Amino acid sequence: MTTVADVRAAEEPITMLTAYDAPTAEIVEAAGIDVILVGDSMGNAVLGHDSTLPVTCEEVESRTAAVARATDETLVVADMPFLSFGVSEAEGIENAGRMVKEAGADAVKLESGPHTIELTERLVDLGIPVMAHLGLTPQHVNQLGGYGQQATTEEAARELLDLARAHAEAGAFSLVLEHIPANLAGAVTEAIEIPTIGIGAGPDCDGQVLVITDVVGLGEWSPPFSRQFGDVRSEIERAVTAYREAVESGEFPAEEHAEVVEEIEDVY
Repeated sequence: MTTVADVRAAEEPITMLTAYDAPTAEIVEAAGIDVILVGDSMGNAVLGHDSTLPVTCEEVESRTAAVARATDETLVVADMPFLSFGVSEAEGIENAGRMVKEAGADAVKLESGPHTIELTERLVDLGIPVMAHLGLTPQHVNQLGGYGQQATTEEAARELLDLARAHAEAGAFSLVLEHIPANLAGAVTEAIEIPTIGIGAGPDCDGQVLVITDVVGLGEWSPPFSRQFGDVRSEIERAVTAYREAVESGEFPAEEHAEVVEEIEDVY
């Protein structure tokens, strides 16, 4: 089983994908992926929202539990949704604790900033491993004004580097770097002792993460820094169309899809 200690000490590139349900989690684990992130990206990817902001603790908890039940070897990380932390330390601890204690997550991820340094340290002290997240933090989309690349000025880059160091010192076991310049991601990776996991941050991170619907080609769109490794959408469209045609033509269900019980023939 992959543990937080394994991720922290990994010498090979770390692989991480999102998953939001048991069947997908089973496939991801069977493929040998190191970490499953039950991301609040479920808001855009599978719940029909335009952003991650409407995602609730209950939704993340339910889907984390489904993923945890379906996996044995993969590290499961629950993404803490908007306003589930940061309102008060006690509430943040309680919500994170639910993900581990009740949903079965191995760790939680926080979209990080100056406000999460002390919370990270406190959670780690209590035995809740924390994955930090800097760069493009989608929960701040209204403040950022969109999903553009972050830390593109010298001042912003230095601030991100300082925050990366602070969260590593606070005890985070890894750091997601999203949509930042590749040279900055490389510098952060060199500067801190915990592994970095990039998404739109270039090849010099210690690992990579993508959203599962982008990887398998389920959505109609994916970000420019992602890549579709399959075309599941077309296959689902083909299968659903074939089902409709088979029902309409009377081809399905056929005799092999039905069972006759002779003992009840006297009823009619």
